[in-house]
Amino acid sequence: MKTTIKIGIVGLGRIGKNHARNLAQRVRGAELIAGSSPVAAEREWAGKELGITRLYENMESLLADKDVDAVWLATPTSLHAEQIVSALEAGKHVFCEKPLALTEAECERVLAAADKYASQTVMIGFMRRYDPAYVEAKRLLNNGDLGRLFRLHCASLDAIDTNGFFVDFAPTSGGLFLDCSIHDIDVALWMTDGAKPVSVSATGIRAMYPGLAACNDVDTATATVLFENDILATFHASRTSHHGDETSLQLVGTDASLALGVGGTPVSEVSVQKGNANHSDRVVDFFGRFEQAFVLEAQAFVDAISSGDTLRGRLLEAQAATRIGVAMREALEQQKIVNFDN
Repeated sequence: MKTTIKIGIVGLGRIGKNHARNLAQRVRGAELIAGSSPVAAEREWAGKELGITRLYENMESLLADKDVDAVWLATPTSLHAEQIVSALEAGKHVFCEKPLALTEAECERVLAAADKYASQTVMIGFMRRYDPAYVEAKRLLNNGDLGRLFRLHCASLDAIDTNGFFVDFAPTSGGLFLDCSIHDIDVALWMTDGAKPVSVSATGIRAMYPGLAACNDVDTATATVLFENDILATFHASRTSHHGDETSLQLVGTDASLALGVGGTPVSEVSVQKGNANHSDRVVDFFGRFEQAFVLEAQAFVDAISSGDTLRGRLLEAQAATRIGVAMREALEQQKIVNFDN
């Protein structure tokens, strides 16, 4: 196997820049040699900030670069399935931001391509599996410290958006659950060792962003999923957090419970008490909250390629998460309980 994996990134927008910096500067055994974006300013940024010289206007040109071993997709959700398949057909290993796809049919298409190109690694970006706090929660659960798990609550809250990004992004996001709660769904599947869903219900509102009505999306929603073995899970997602990013998990077992991230993540351990109030700054967005996890995730991808691990099991888990996210969207839009045929 190669000692250095040469990577080309497709998409240099908000999250793409974050990934590009990590790949260029913080991941052992990786070399970011190429980038692709239809936006000239983004290509210029990659050249100036990261020293990338192979910059392409489209993904097709990057895929034709024979020196690229792996493609990193940081593109709109609606493009994921098509682009993963194209990258596999070009002989590349593939990392793709979550979710895997927007429909179950698209997931099946990706799985079929992965089976056809069975020696290539495919990884979907669920960085919470690499976050130290989540890893510790899983360790305690596996160790039996909580007893039998019967209740989960996950929350993914985004800080209030002042520039309209969420509304502009919504038409290609797949909706609030597939965009935000997909991480929490993956966490729930991880914590329950892949428990099968039985049913899902959901409700949501547009509290602060009426423009979301144009694509039938909401800014605040909650879904309830009953898993097998009487495990009840709730998922709360919102674009309306007044205290910045909150990514939290609560697990309840027969012997004990645990919680992480409730109320947001403090920037510092120091808090100031003044005027009969307690003041502490909170992390504003998920880039700050999961900075370490993003790097560890990228390292895991590069290490998997180097060791010949195709991560096929993880791809199947990403498909399972998408299935639940699609059911949440259906339950929300049709205001009905969706039952799973397992």
